[in-house]
Amino acid sequence: MNIRVDWSEDSVEDLNFIFERIKKKTVSEELAKNVVNDIYETGVSISFVEQYQIDEVLGKPYRRMVVRHFKLIYRAITKKHIRIIQVFDTYQNPLKLRKHI
Repeated sequence: MNIRVDWSEDSVEDLNFIFERIKKKTVSEELAKNVVNDIYETGVSISFVEQYQIDEVLGKPYRRMVVRHFKLIYRAITKKHIRIIQVFDTYQNPLKLRKHI
């Protein structure tokens, strides 16, 4: 089954922020690209809307995928369509998630 994956404006901003932060911290644009690509590829590779777990902080209808130390928060729009809401660095306090949803 093909799933349509949309990225919210906030989640795209999150990816850009992650890229810039990693590039600045490591002085490696290549590493920053690899991390963001891993996150993106995981998001678009979903096979069915209930593939990943319900997020333990947000609960239903939010689900999460974990890539490296980042959590992609998504919710089903339909049985063939998801929207990625946020990309969250798990090194942060998980209660910060609620502020952005």
